[in-house]
Amino acid sequence: MTEPTLREVLASRTATYQLLSRLFRVEVDQECYDELLSMSFPANTGNAKVDAGYASIRRYLASPHPSPLTELAVDYTRTFIGGGNNGYSAAYPFESVYTSPKRLLMQGARDEVLVAYRSAGIDKKPSWKEGEDHIALELEFMQILGMRALDALCAGDEDAAADHIECQKGFLVNHVGAWFPMMAADMRKFSKTDFYQGLADLTAGFLETDREFLCDVLEDDEPAESFDEAVVIDL
Repeated sequence: MTEPTLREVLASRTATYQLLSRLFRVEVDQECYDELLSMSFPANTGNAKVDAGYASIRRYLASPHPSPLTELAVDYTRTFIGGGNNGYSAAYPFESVYTSPKRLLMQGARDEVLVAYRSAGIDKKPSWKEGEDHIALELEFMQILGMRALDALCAGDEDAAADHIECQKGFLVNHVGAWFPMMAADMRKFSKTDFYQGLADLTAGFLETDREFLCDVLEDDEPAESFDEAVVIDL
């Protein structure tokens, strides 16, 4: 089997970020559930957390549930919203909660990611009422940067592609990849379904793998000549 090109890996990474962002943004609806049922999840990616996450999600989808959408909606609320207001009653999906001393919303992390978004010419949609440091928005930001890198590479602009990849690495290292492991631990604590248990493992493992991938690509001294021969990871 031939190794995938960097373009193929960028496309795969972008699709994964899009899926993860969707699963954290709102509860699973019928359209999303049907799409998940139609997907083929890999069994051996080389990352134990990713494999465990896919296995848990696959197990949930393959098991009979009288009302899966209701069950998942209840678990989404239990996992991410909880029933308390002290910052310790759920896996609150905001960077500020995990990086501020008192686990409060709208703290310094929110301001930092807002600067990152605006520096990239991106602003949240008016319909989005949550903070900018929500995990779904941070994952979507990674998706957008990945798509920009892919588009630049397809257009033959390797320097622009490298700039977008560098931006991705910085945001992953300084933001989403730095705090999500703590949120993942809380997800495992509060969620009751294999689905959200699996989402915790899948996301944590994918972010680890993606950091390795980004570092491998950016360590190359001659990206314009070697992008399509870069070391790639099967995601």
